[in-house]
Amino acid sequence: MHEWSDMDEAIREGVRDWIAKNAEPQRDAIETGEIPPYDMARQFFADFGVTDMARDAIRKMLASERKRAERTPEEREAAKAARAEKKKDGAAEPNPMLDMLGMGAVVGSELAGVSLGTMVSVGVSIGLGAATILQKGTLEQKEKYVEKIATLEHIAAWSITEPDSGSDAFGGMKTTVRRDGDAFILTGSKTFATNGPDADVAVVYAKLDEGDGTPIRDRQVLAFILEKGDPGFTQGKPFKKMGLMSSRTGELFFDDVRLGMDRLLGGEKALEKGSSANDGRQSARDGFVMERVACAIGSLGIINECHRRSVDYAKKRELWGKPISDFQLIQLKLAKMEVARLNVQNMVFVALDGIKAGKMPTLAEASAMKLYSTEAATDVAMEAVQLFGGNGYMAEYRVEQLARDAKSLMIYAGSNEIQVTHVAKGLLAG
Repeated sequence: MHEWSDMDEAIREGVRDWIAKNAEPQRDAIETGEIPPYDMARQFFADFGVTDMARDAIRKMLASERKRAERTPEEREAAKAARAEKKKDGAAEPNPMLDMLGMGAVVGSELAGVSLGTMVSVGVSIGLGAATILQKGTLEQKEKYVEKIATLEHIAAWSITEPDSGSDAFGGMKTTVRRDGDAFILTGSKTFATNGPDADVAVVYAKLDEGDGTPIRDRQVLAFILEKGDPGFTQGKPFKKMGLMSSRTGELFFDDVRLGMDRLLGGEKALEKGSSANDGRQSARDGFVMERVACAIGSLGIINECHRRSVDYAKKRELWGKPISDFQLIQLKLAKMEVARLNVQNMVFVALDGIKAGKMPTLAEASAMKLYSTEAATDVAMEAVQLFGGNGYMAEYRVEQLARDAKSLMIYAGSNEIQVTHVAKGLLAG
């Protein structure tokens, strides 16, 4: 069984104390949409030194990349040979972002138990927005955008979903971009964009229209970086939702938005046939993997919180003169919650250990994690509501919010029905 390290536990205790002092008093205002979650997240980053750590890590990483880019051909060959030798010795290249991964999981799971929407908002901004630019962008794009997003100075959206293309994200995509001299003209719309109403930066996927009659389903997918205030770019108002209410979700509209080559993710290389930067579909799939791992982390947070609240309530609530924890049916509910907690926690640890070792989960593996963990979280949350009885249906006891939030995870990041398809395809491809 995988367990948190002593350092993880220390961080978790500190996070819990911070949440009790700073997040709980704001929870109602954030959950009702009265205030956005970003200032609270920025306060957390500042109080725990995450802002400085992220800034230092990004600057160090990009300085090294800039130095490599400015090497002479001879220096590049020498550096390549040195990397090959290190690889023979089994030494992995340092990645400061991976060093923050474990802490991010601890923080994310704890925050999910209080405000899943806040965790989602920050996770999408950094884990999808900044990470996609860091992975696929040019050095200039990384230097311009990544630090500001990673430190929450700017908030990012990552948008692929359209009104007619939910799970069929690529095939049903109708947002198009066409060349206009050295620029591009973007037309269409996106929906269900996390952070969409507030985003300073948005990574947007579109089909390239080259005017050659290629059916839209078969066209190349490109990604672009948009900025708030770009002419023709409109950000819709936040949707009203069943759950995940602290995450502000909305539509994005593109009315002939003119974008220079500097806004094409990956720059000119993205237009070269056979280039890895050319594959917008793969860029999006990479995002799907991390998004689904994040769903498992959020599910773990909900399970932990429901489990904690249910055990505490069962000990205190009396029926017929004794605590309900003495009744076998209540014990069965608590035991099943514990099984779910252990299973999801182990899945999360295995995935994080693999990522730290340089082995990303496959899309099928990430889909399996998402499918199991979100169903487990929803089952646990609904059982918590049932265990609390009438109190569970009241907002005061919070488990009703956890149940609504958990259900959103079964739809978010690709409905669980589509996860079944990805898991099955992974099995049948072998």
